[in-house]
Amino acid sequence: MAQRTYSAPHGGAPAQTQLLTDRAVFTEAYALIPKGVMMDIVTSLLPFWDDTRLWVLSRPLSGFAETFSQYIMEVAPGGGSERPELDAGAEGVLFILEGELSVTLDGKKQVMQPGGFAFIPPASNWKVRNESSAPVRFQWIRKAYEAVEGIDMPEAFFANEADIAPAPMAGTEGKWATTRFVDPSDLRHDMHVTIVTFEPGAVIPFAETHVMEHGLYVLEGKAVYRLNQDWVEVEAGDFMWLRAFCPQACYAGGPGKFRYLLYKDVNRHMKLSLTPRR
Repeated sequence: MAQRTYSAPHGGAPAQTQLLTDRAVFTEAYALIPKGVMMDIVTSLLPFWDDTRLWVLSRPLSGFAETFSQYIMEVAPGGGSERPELDAGAEGVLFILEGELSVTLDGKKQVMQPGGFAFIPPASNWKVRNESSAPVRFQWIRKAYEAVEGIDMPEAFFANEADIAPAPMAGTEGKWATTRFVDPSDLRHDMHVTIVTFEPGAVIPFAETHVMEHGLYVLEGKAVYRLNQDWVEVEAGDFMWLRAFCPQACYAGGPGKFRYLLYKDVNRHMKLSLTPRR
């Protein structure tokens, strides 16, 4: 199978002659961060990361989406980190957009390429380095793992979407399909990160309304997406951030496939108080 290409920001700065009008919006139910606003001026740095910058797409925010953070990382040749994650309770997913990333976990090195996926459990011994001659850009999704007594913590693993057959949604003849990196029935996992693919003309034919929060990063193509009461145009490189119960639907008009990386929180009871009962 031919290697896919994915959209990733390269930064820069807009010209002074550019119009201010853009599609960026933040509402009580959703946010849209279009690719055109991912410029140099909005990048951040992280402790103990060398020759690295990042775009923060989401962070836990009281009254909005509260379960996860999502970054686009850009690591220059030779850059990386011996201490990438400072929160021992955080689990993570890496997804490579461009370039090549070497990840060493418990002393074993994996070289990840575009389409590469890694699940990193909490308190893991890992480090990353760009050992290639070109920048590497990748998604990093982080969540505070919710342990459950009697259920084991999930193990680390590496995969590539090219090696996984998408699972078609029932009744769609494969026009709407999901690439799953984790078995949905595996209750060790409290988040799912998948790739959703729509063929031209495919739709989500109802307004999905559910408790899961979402981060949707558009990897390829374009579509019209329903967010709460609004229909918005989205394209490769855009990010959508949905709080719980935000209605959503989609129409993929083509001409090519519409594909996005999707985060959602799953498989745990809803918290009823800020402190656990004894």
